[in-house]
Amino acid sequence: MPAALGFATIALFLLLTMTRRVSVLVALVVLPVLAALAGGFAGELGGMVLDGLSKVAPTGIMIAFAVLYFSLMVDAGLFDPLIRGLLRLAKGDPLRVTVATAVLTLCVALDGDGASTFLITVSALLPVYRKLGMSPLVLSGVVCLGAGVMNMIPWGGPTVRAMAALKLESSDVFTPVLPAMGLGIAWVLVASWLIGRRERRRLGALTGPGEEAAAGEPVPATAPAPGDGPGAVRVAASVPLWLTVFNLLLTVVLLVALILEVMPLPVLFVLGFAVALLVNHPTWEQQQALLDRHAKNVVLVTTMIFAAGVFTGVLTGTGMIDDMAGALVSVIPDSLGGHLPVLVAVTGMPLSLVFTPDAYYFGVLPVLAQTAHGFGTDPAEVARAAVLGQMTTGFPLSPLTAATFILVGMSGVQLGEHQRFIFRWAFATTLVMTAGAVLTGALSL
Repeated sequence: MPAALGFATIALFLLLTMTRRVSVLVALVVLPVLAALAGGFAGELGGMVLDGLSKVAPTGIMIAFAVLYFSLMVDAGLFDPLIRGLLRLAKGDPLRVTVATAVLTLCVALDGDGASTFLITVSALLPVYRKLGMSPLVLSGVVCLGAGVMNMIPWGGPTVRAMAALKLESSDVFTPVLPAMGLGIAWVLVASWLIGRRERRRLGALTGPGEEAAAGEPVPATAPAPGDGPGAVRVAASVPLWLTVFNLLLTVVLLVALILEVMPLPVLFVLGFAVALLVNHPTWEQQQALLDRHAKNVVLVTTMIFAAGVFTGVLTGTGMIDDMAGALVSVIPDSLGGHLPVLVAVTGMPLSLVFTPDAYYFGVLPVLAQTAHGFGTDPAEVARAAVLGQMTTGFPLSPLTAATFILVGMSGVQLGEHQRFIFRWAFATTLVMTAGAVLTGALSL
């Protein structure tokens, strides 16, 4: 009975969210509650919900302050010198411009938000691409690759969802795949070089006009303000040099502390944001204005995390997850059970074109993880595998992700053309990182 009820709940969740009958947040909260009532767990419902909420609370705190921190840094123009420097180094060479696009995307994507990454990189580089006559598909494709790999960071969408769905820590999911992520970054640079070389051959080495384009340096842009339309950008105000240096040093220290896990991630982001806010916006009015400007993004992300806590808390507390996993274990051949993490990683990227990230991580991943546990595999491995494939390299290609339409819309390309152009490169990224995870022991083969 619990297994059938669980499968019905997940199927209804996927149906309602993918057809947009209800919002993901409503489905995450209402459906498990109804399932628990139908299964006769009304008396235990409150405890199960609170247990689920308490387990995702650290993740919700981390993502809230991470979004605020990097939004502040984008507003402060931290990445503007990088944009100008890369454009100077490119010197109008299509190959260099393509590699510079990858480097810029990898840096800007540190904020963990695909929409702002696309807005910043495309608005800064599209004028250069047009000046040189380069294909906008190269721009959208390379940005897709860089943003996909960087989406693995602990405050990025896939890792946050995986941790929330399986109640894991960053040290369980992200830290073991750091070497694989490094290989993914290296592959993105190699792929951008290969794509750029092909584009250079197509256009020829344009030096004269290209230098003019690079020297023109489009004004770097920051994330859009609330109320701005798609593609709208705001020009960063002039920031004193000392403040830029301070922000850079603070960000480097914070990232090193995150990787070394000097303190729990939520604590680091709370402290980092408080210091950054005090230094960059010393008055109460300035601080309040920044919070008001980015409150919408914080609320949208954190409410989803806590709603996911309700969903997983109820399905776990009622025993539905365990019974569903047992049912799957009984039908999966033993010869495939031990290879489940690798299968999840390899199939995750194509599945991103079918499932929304919320549907996959909150509906499918818990069942896969518990199934793997039935074969003696650590559920954390399945979480890592899902992060390597599902949405990490697939989200800038998926029609089910809103940020994808920002990327193709601003680049001026059709979604189908974009998918055909970059799909094989993106899938290769997943294969490279999966191989790296197997070689480093993050995934068992």
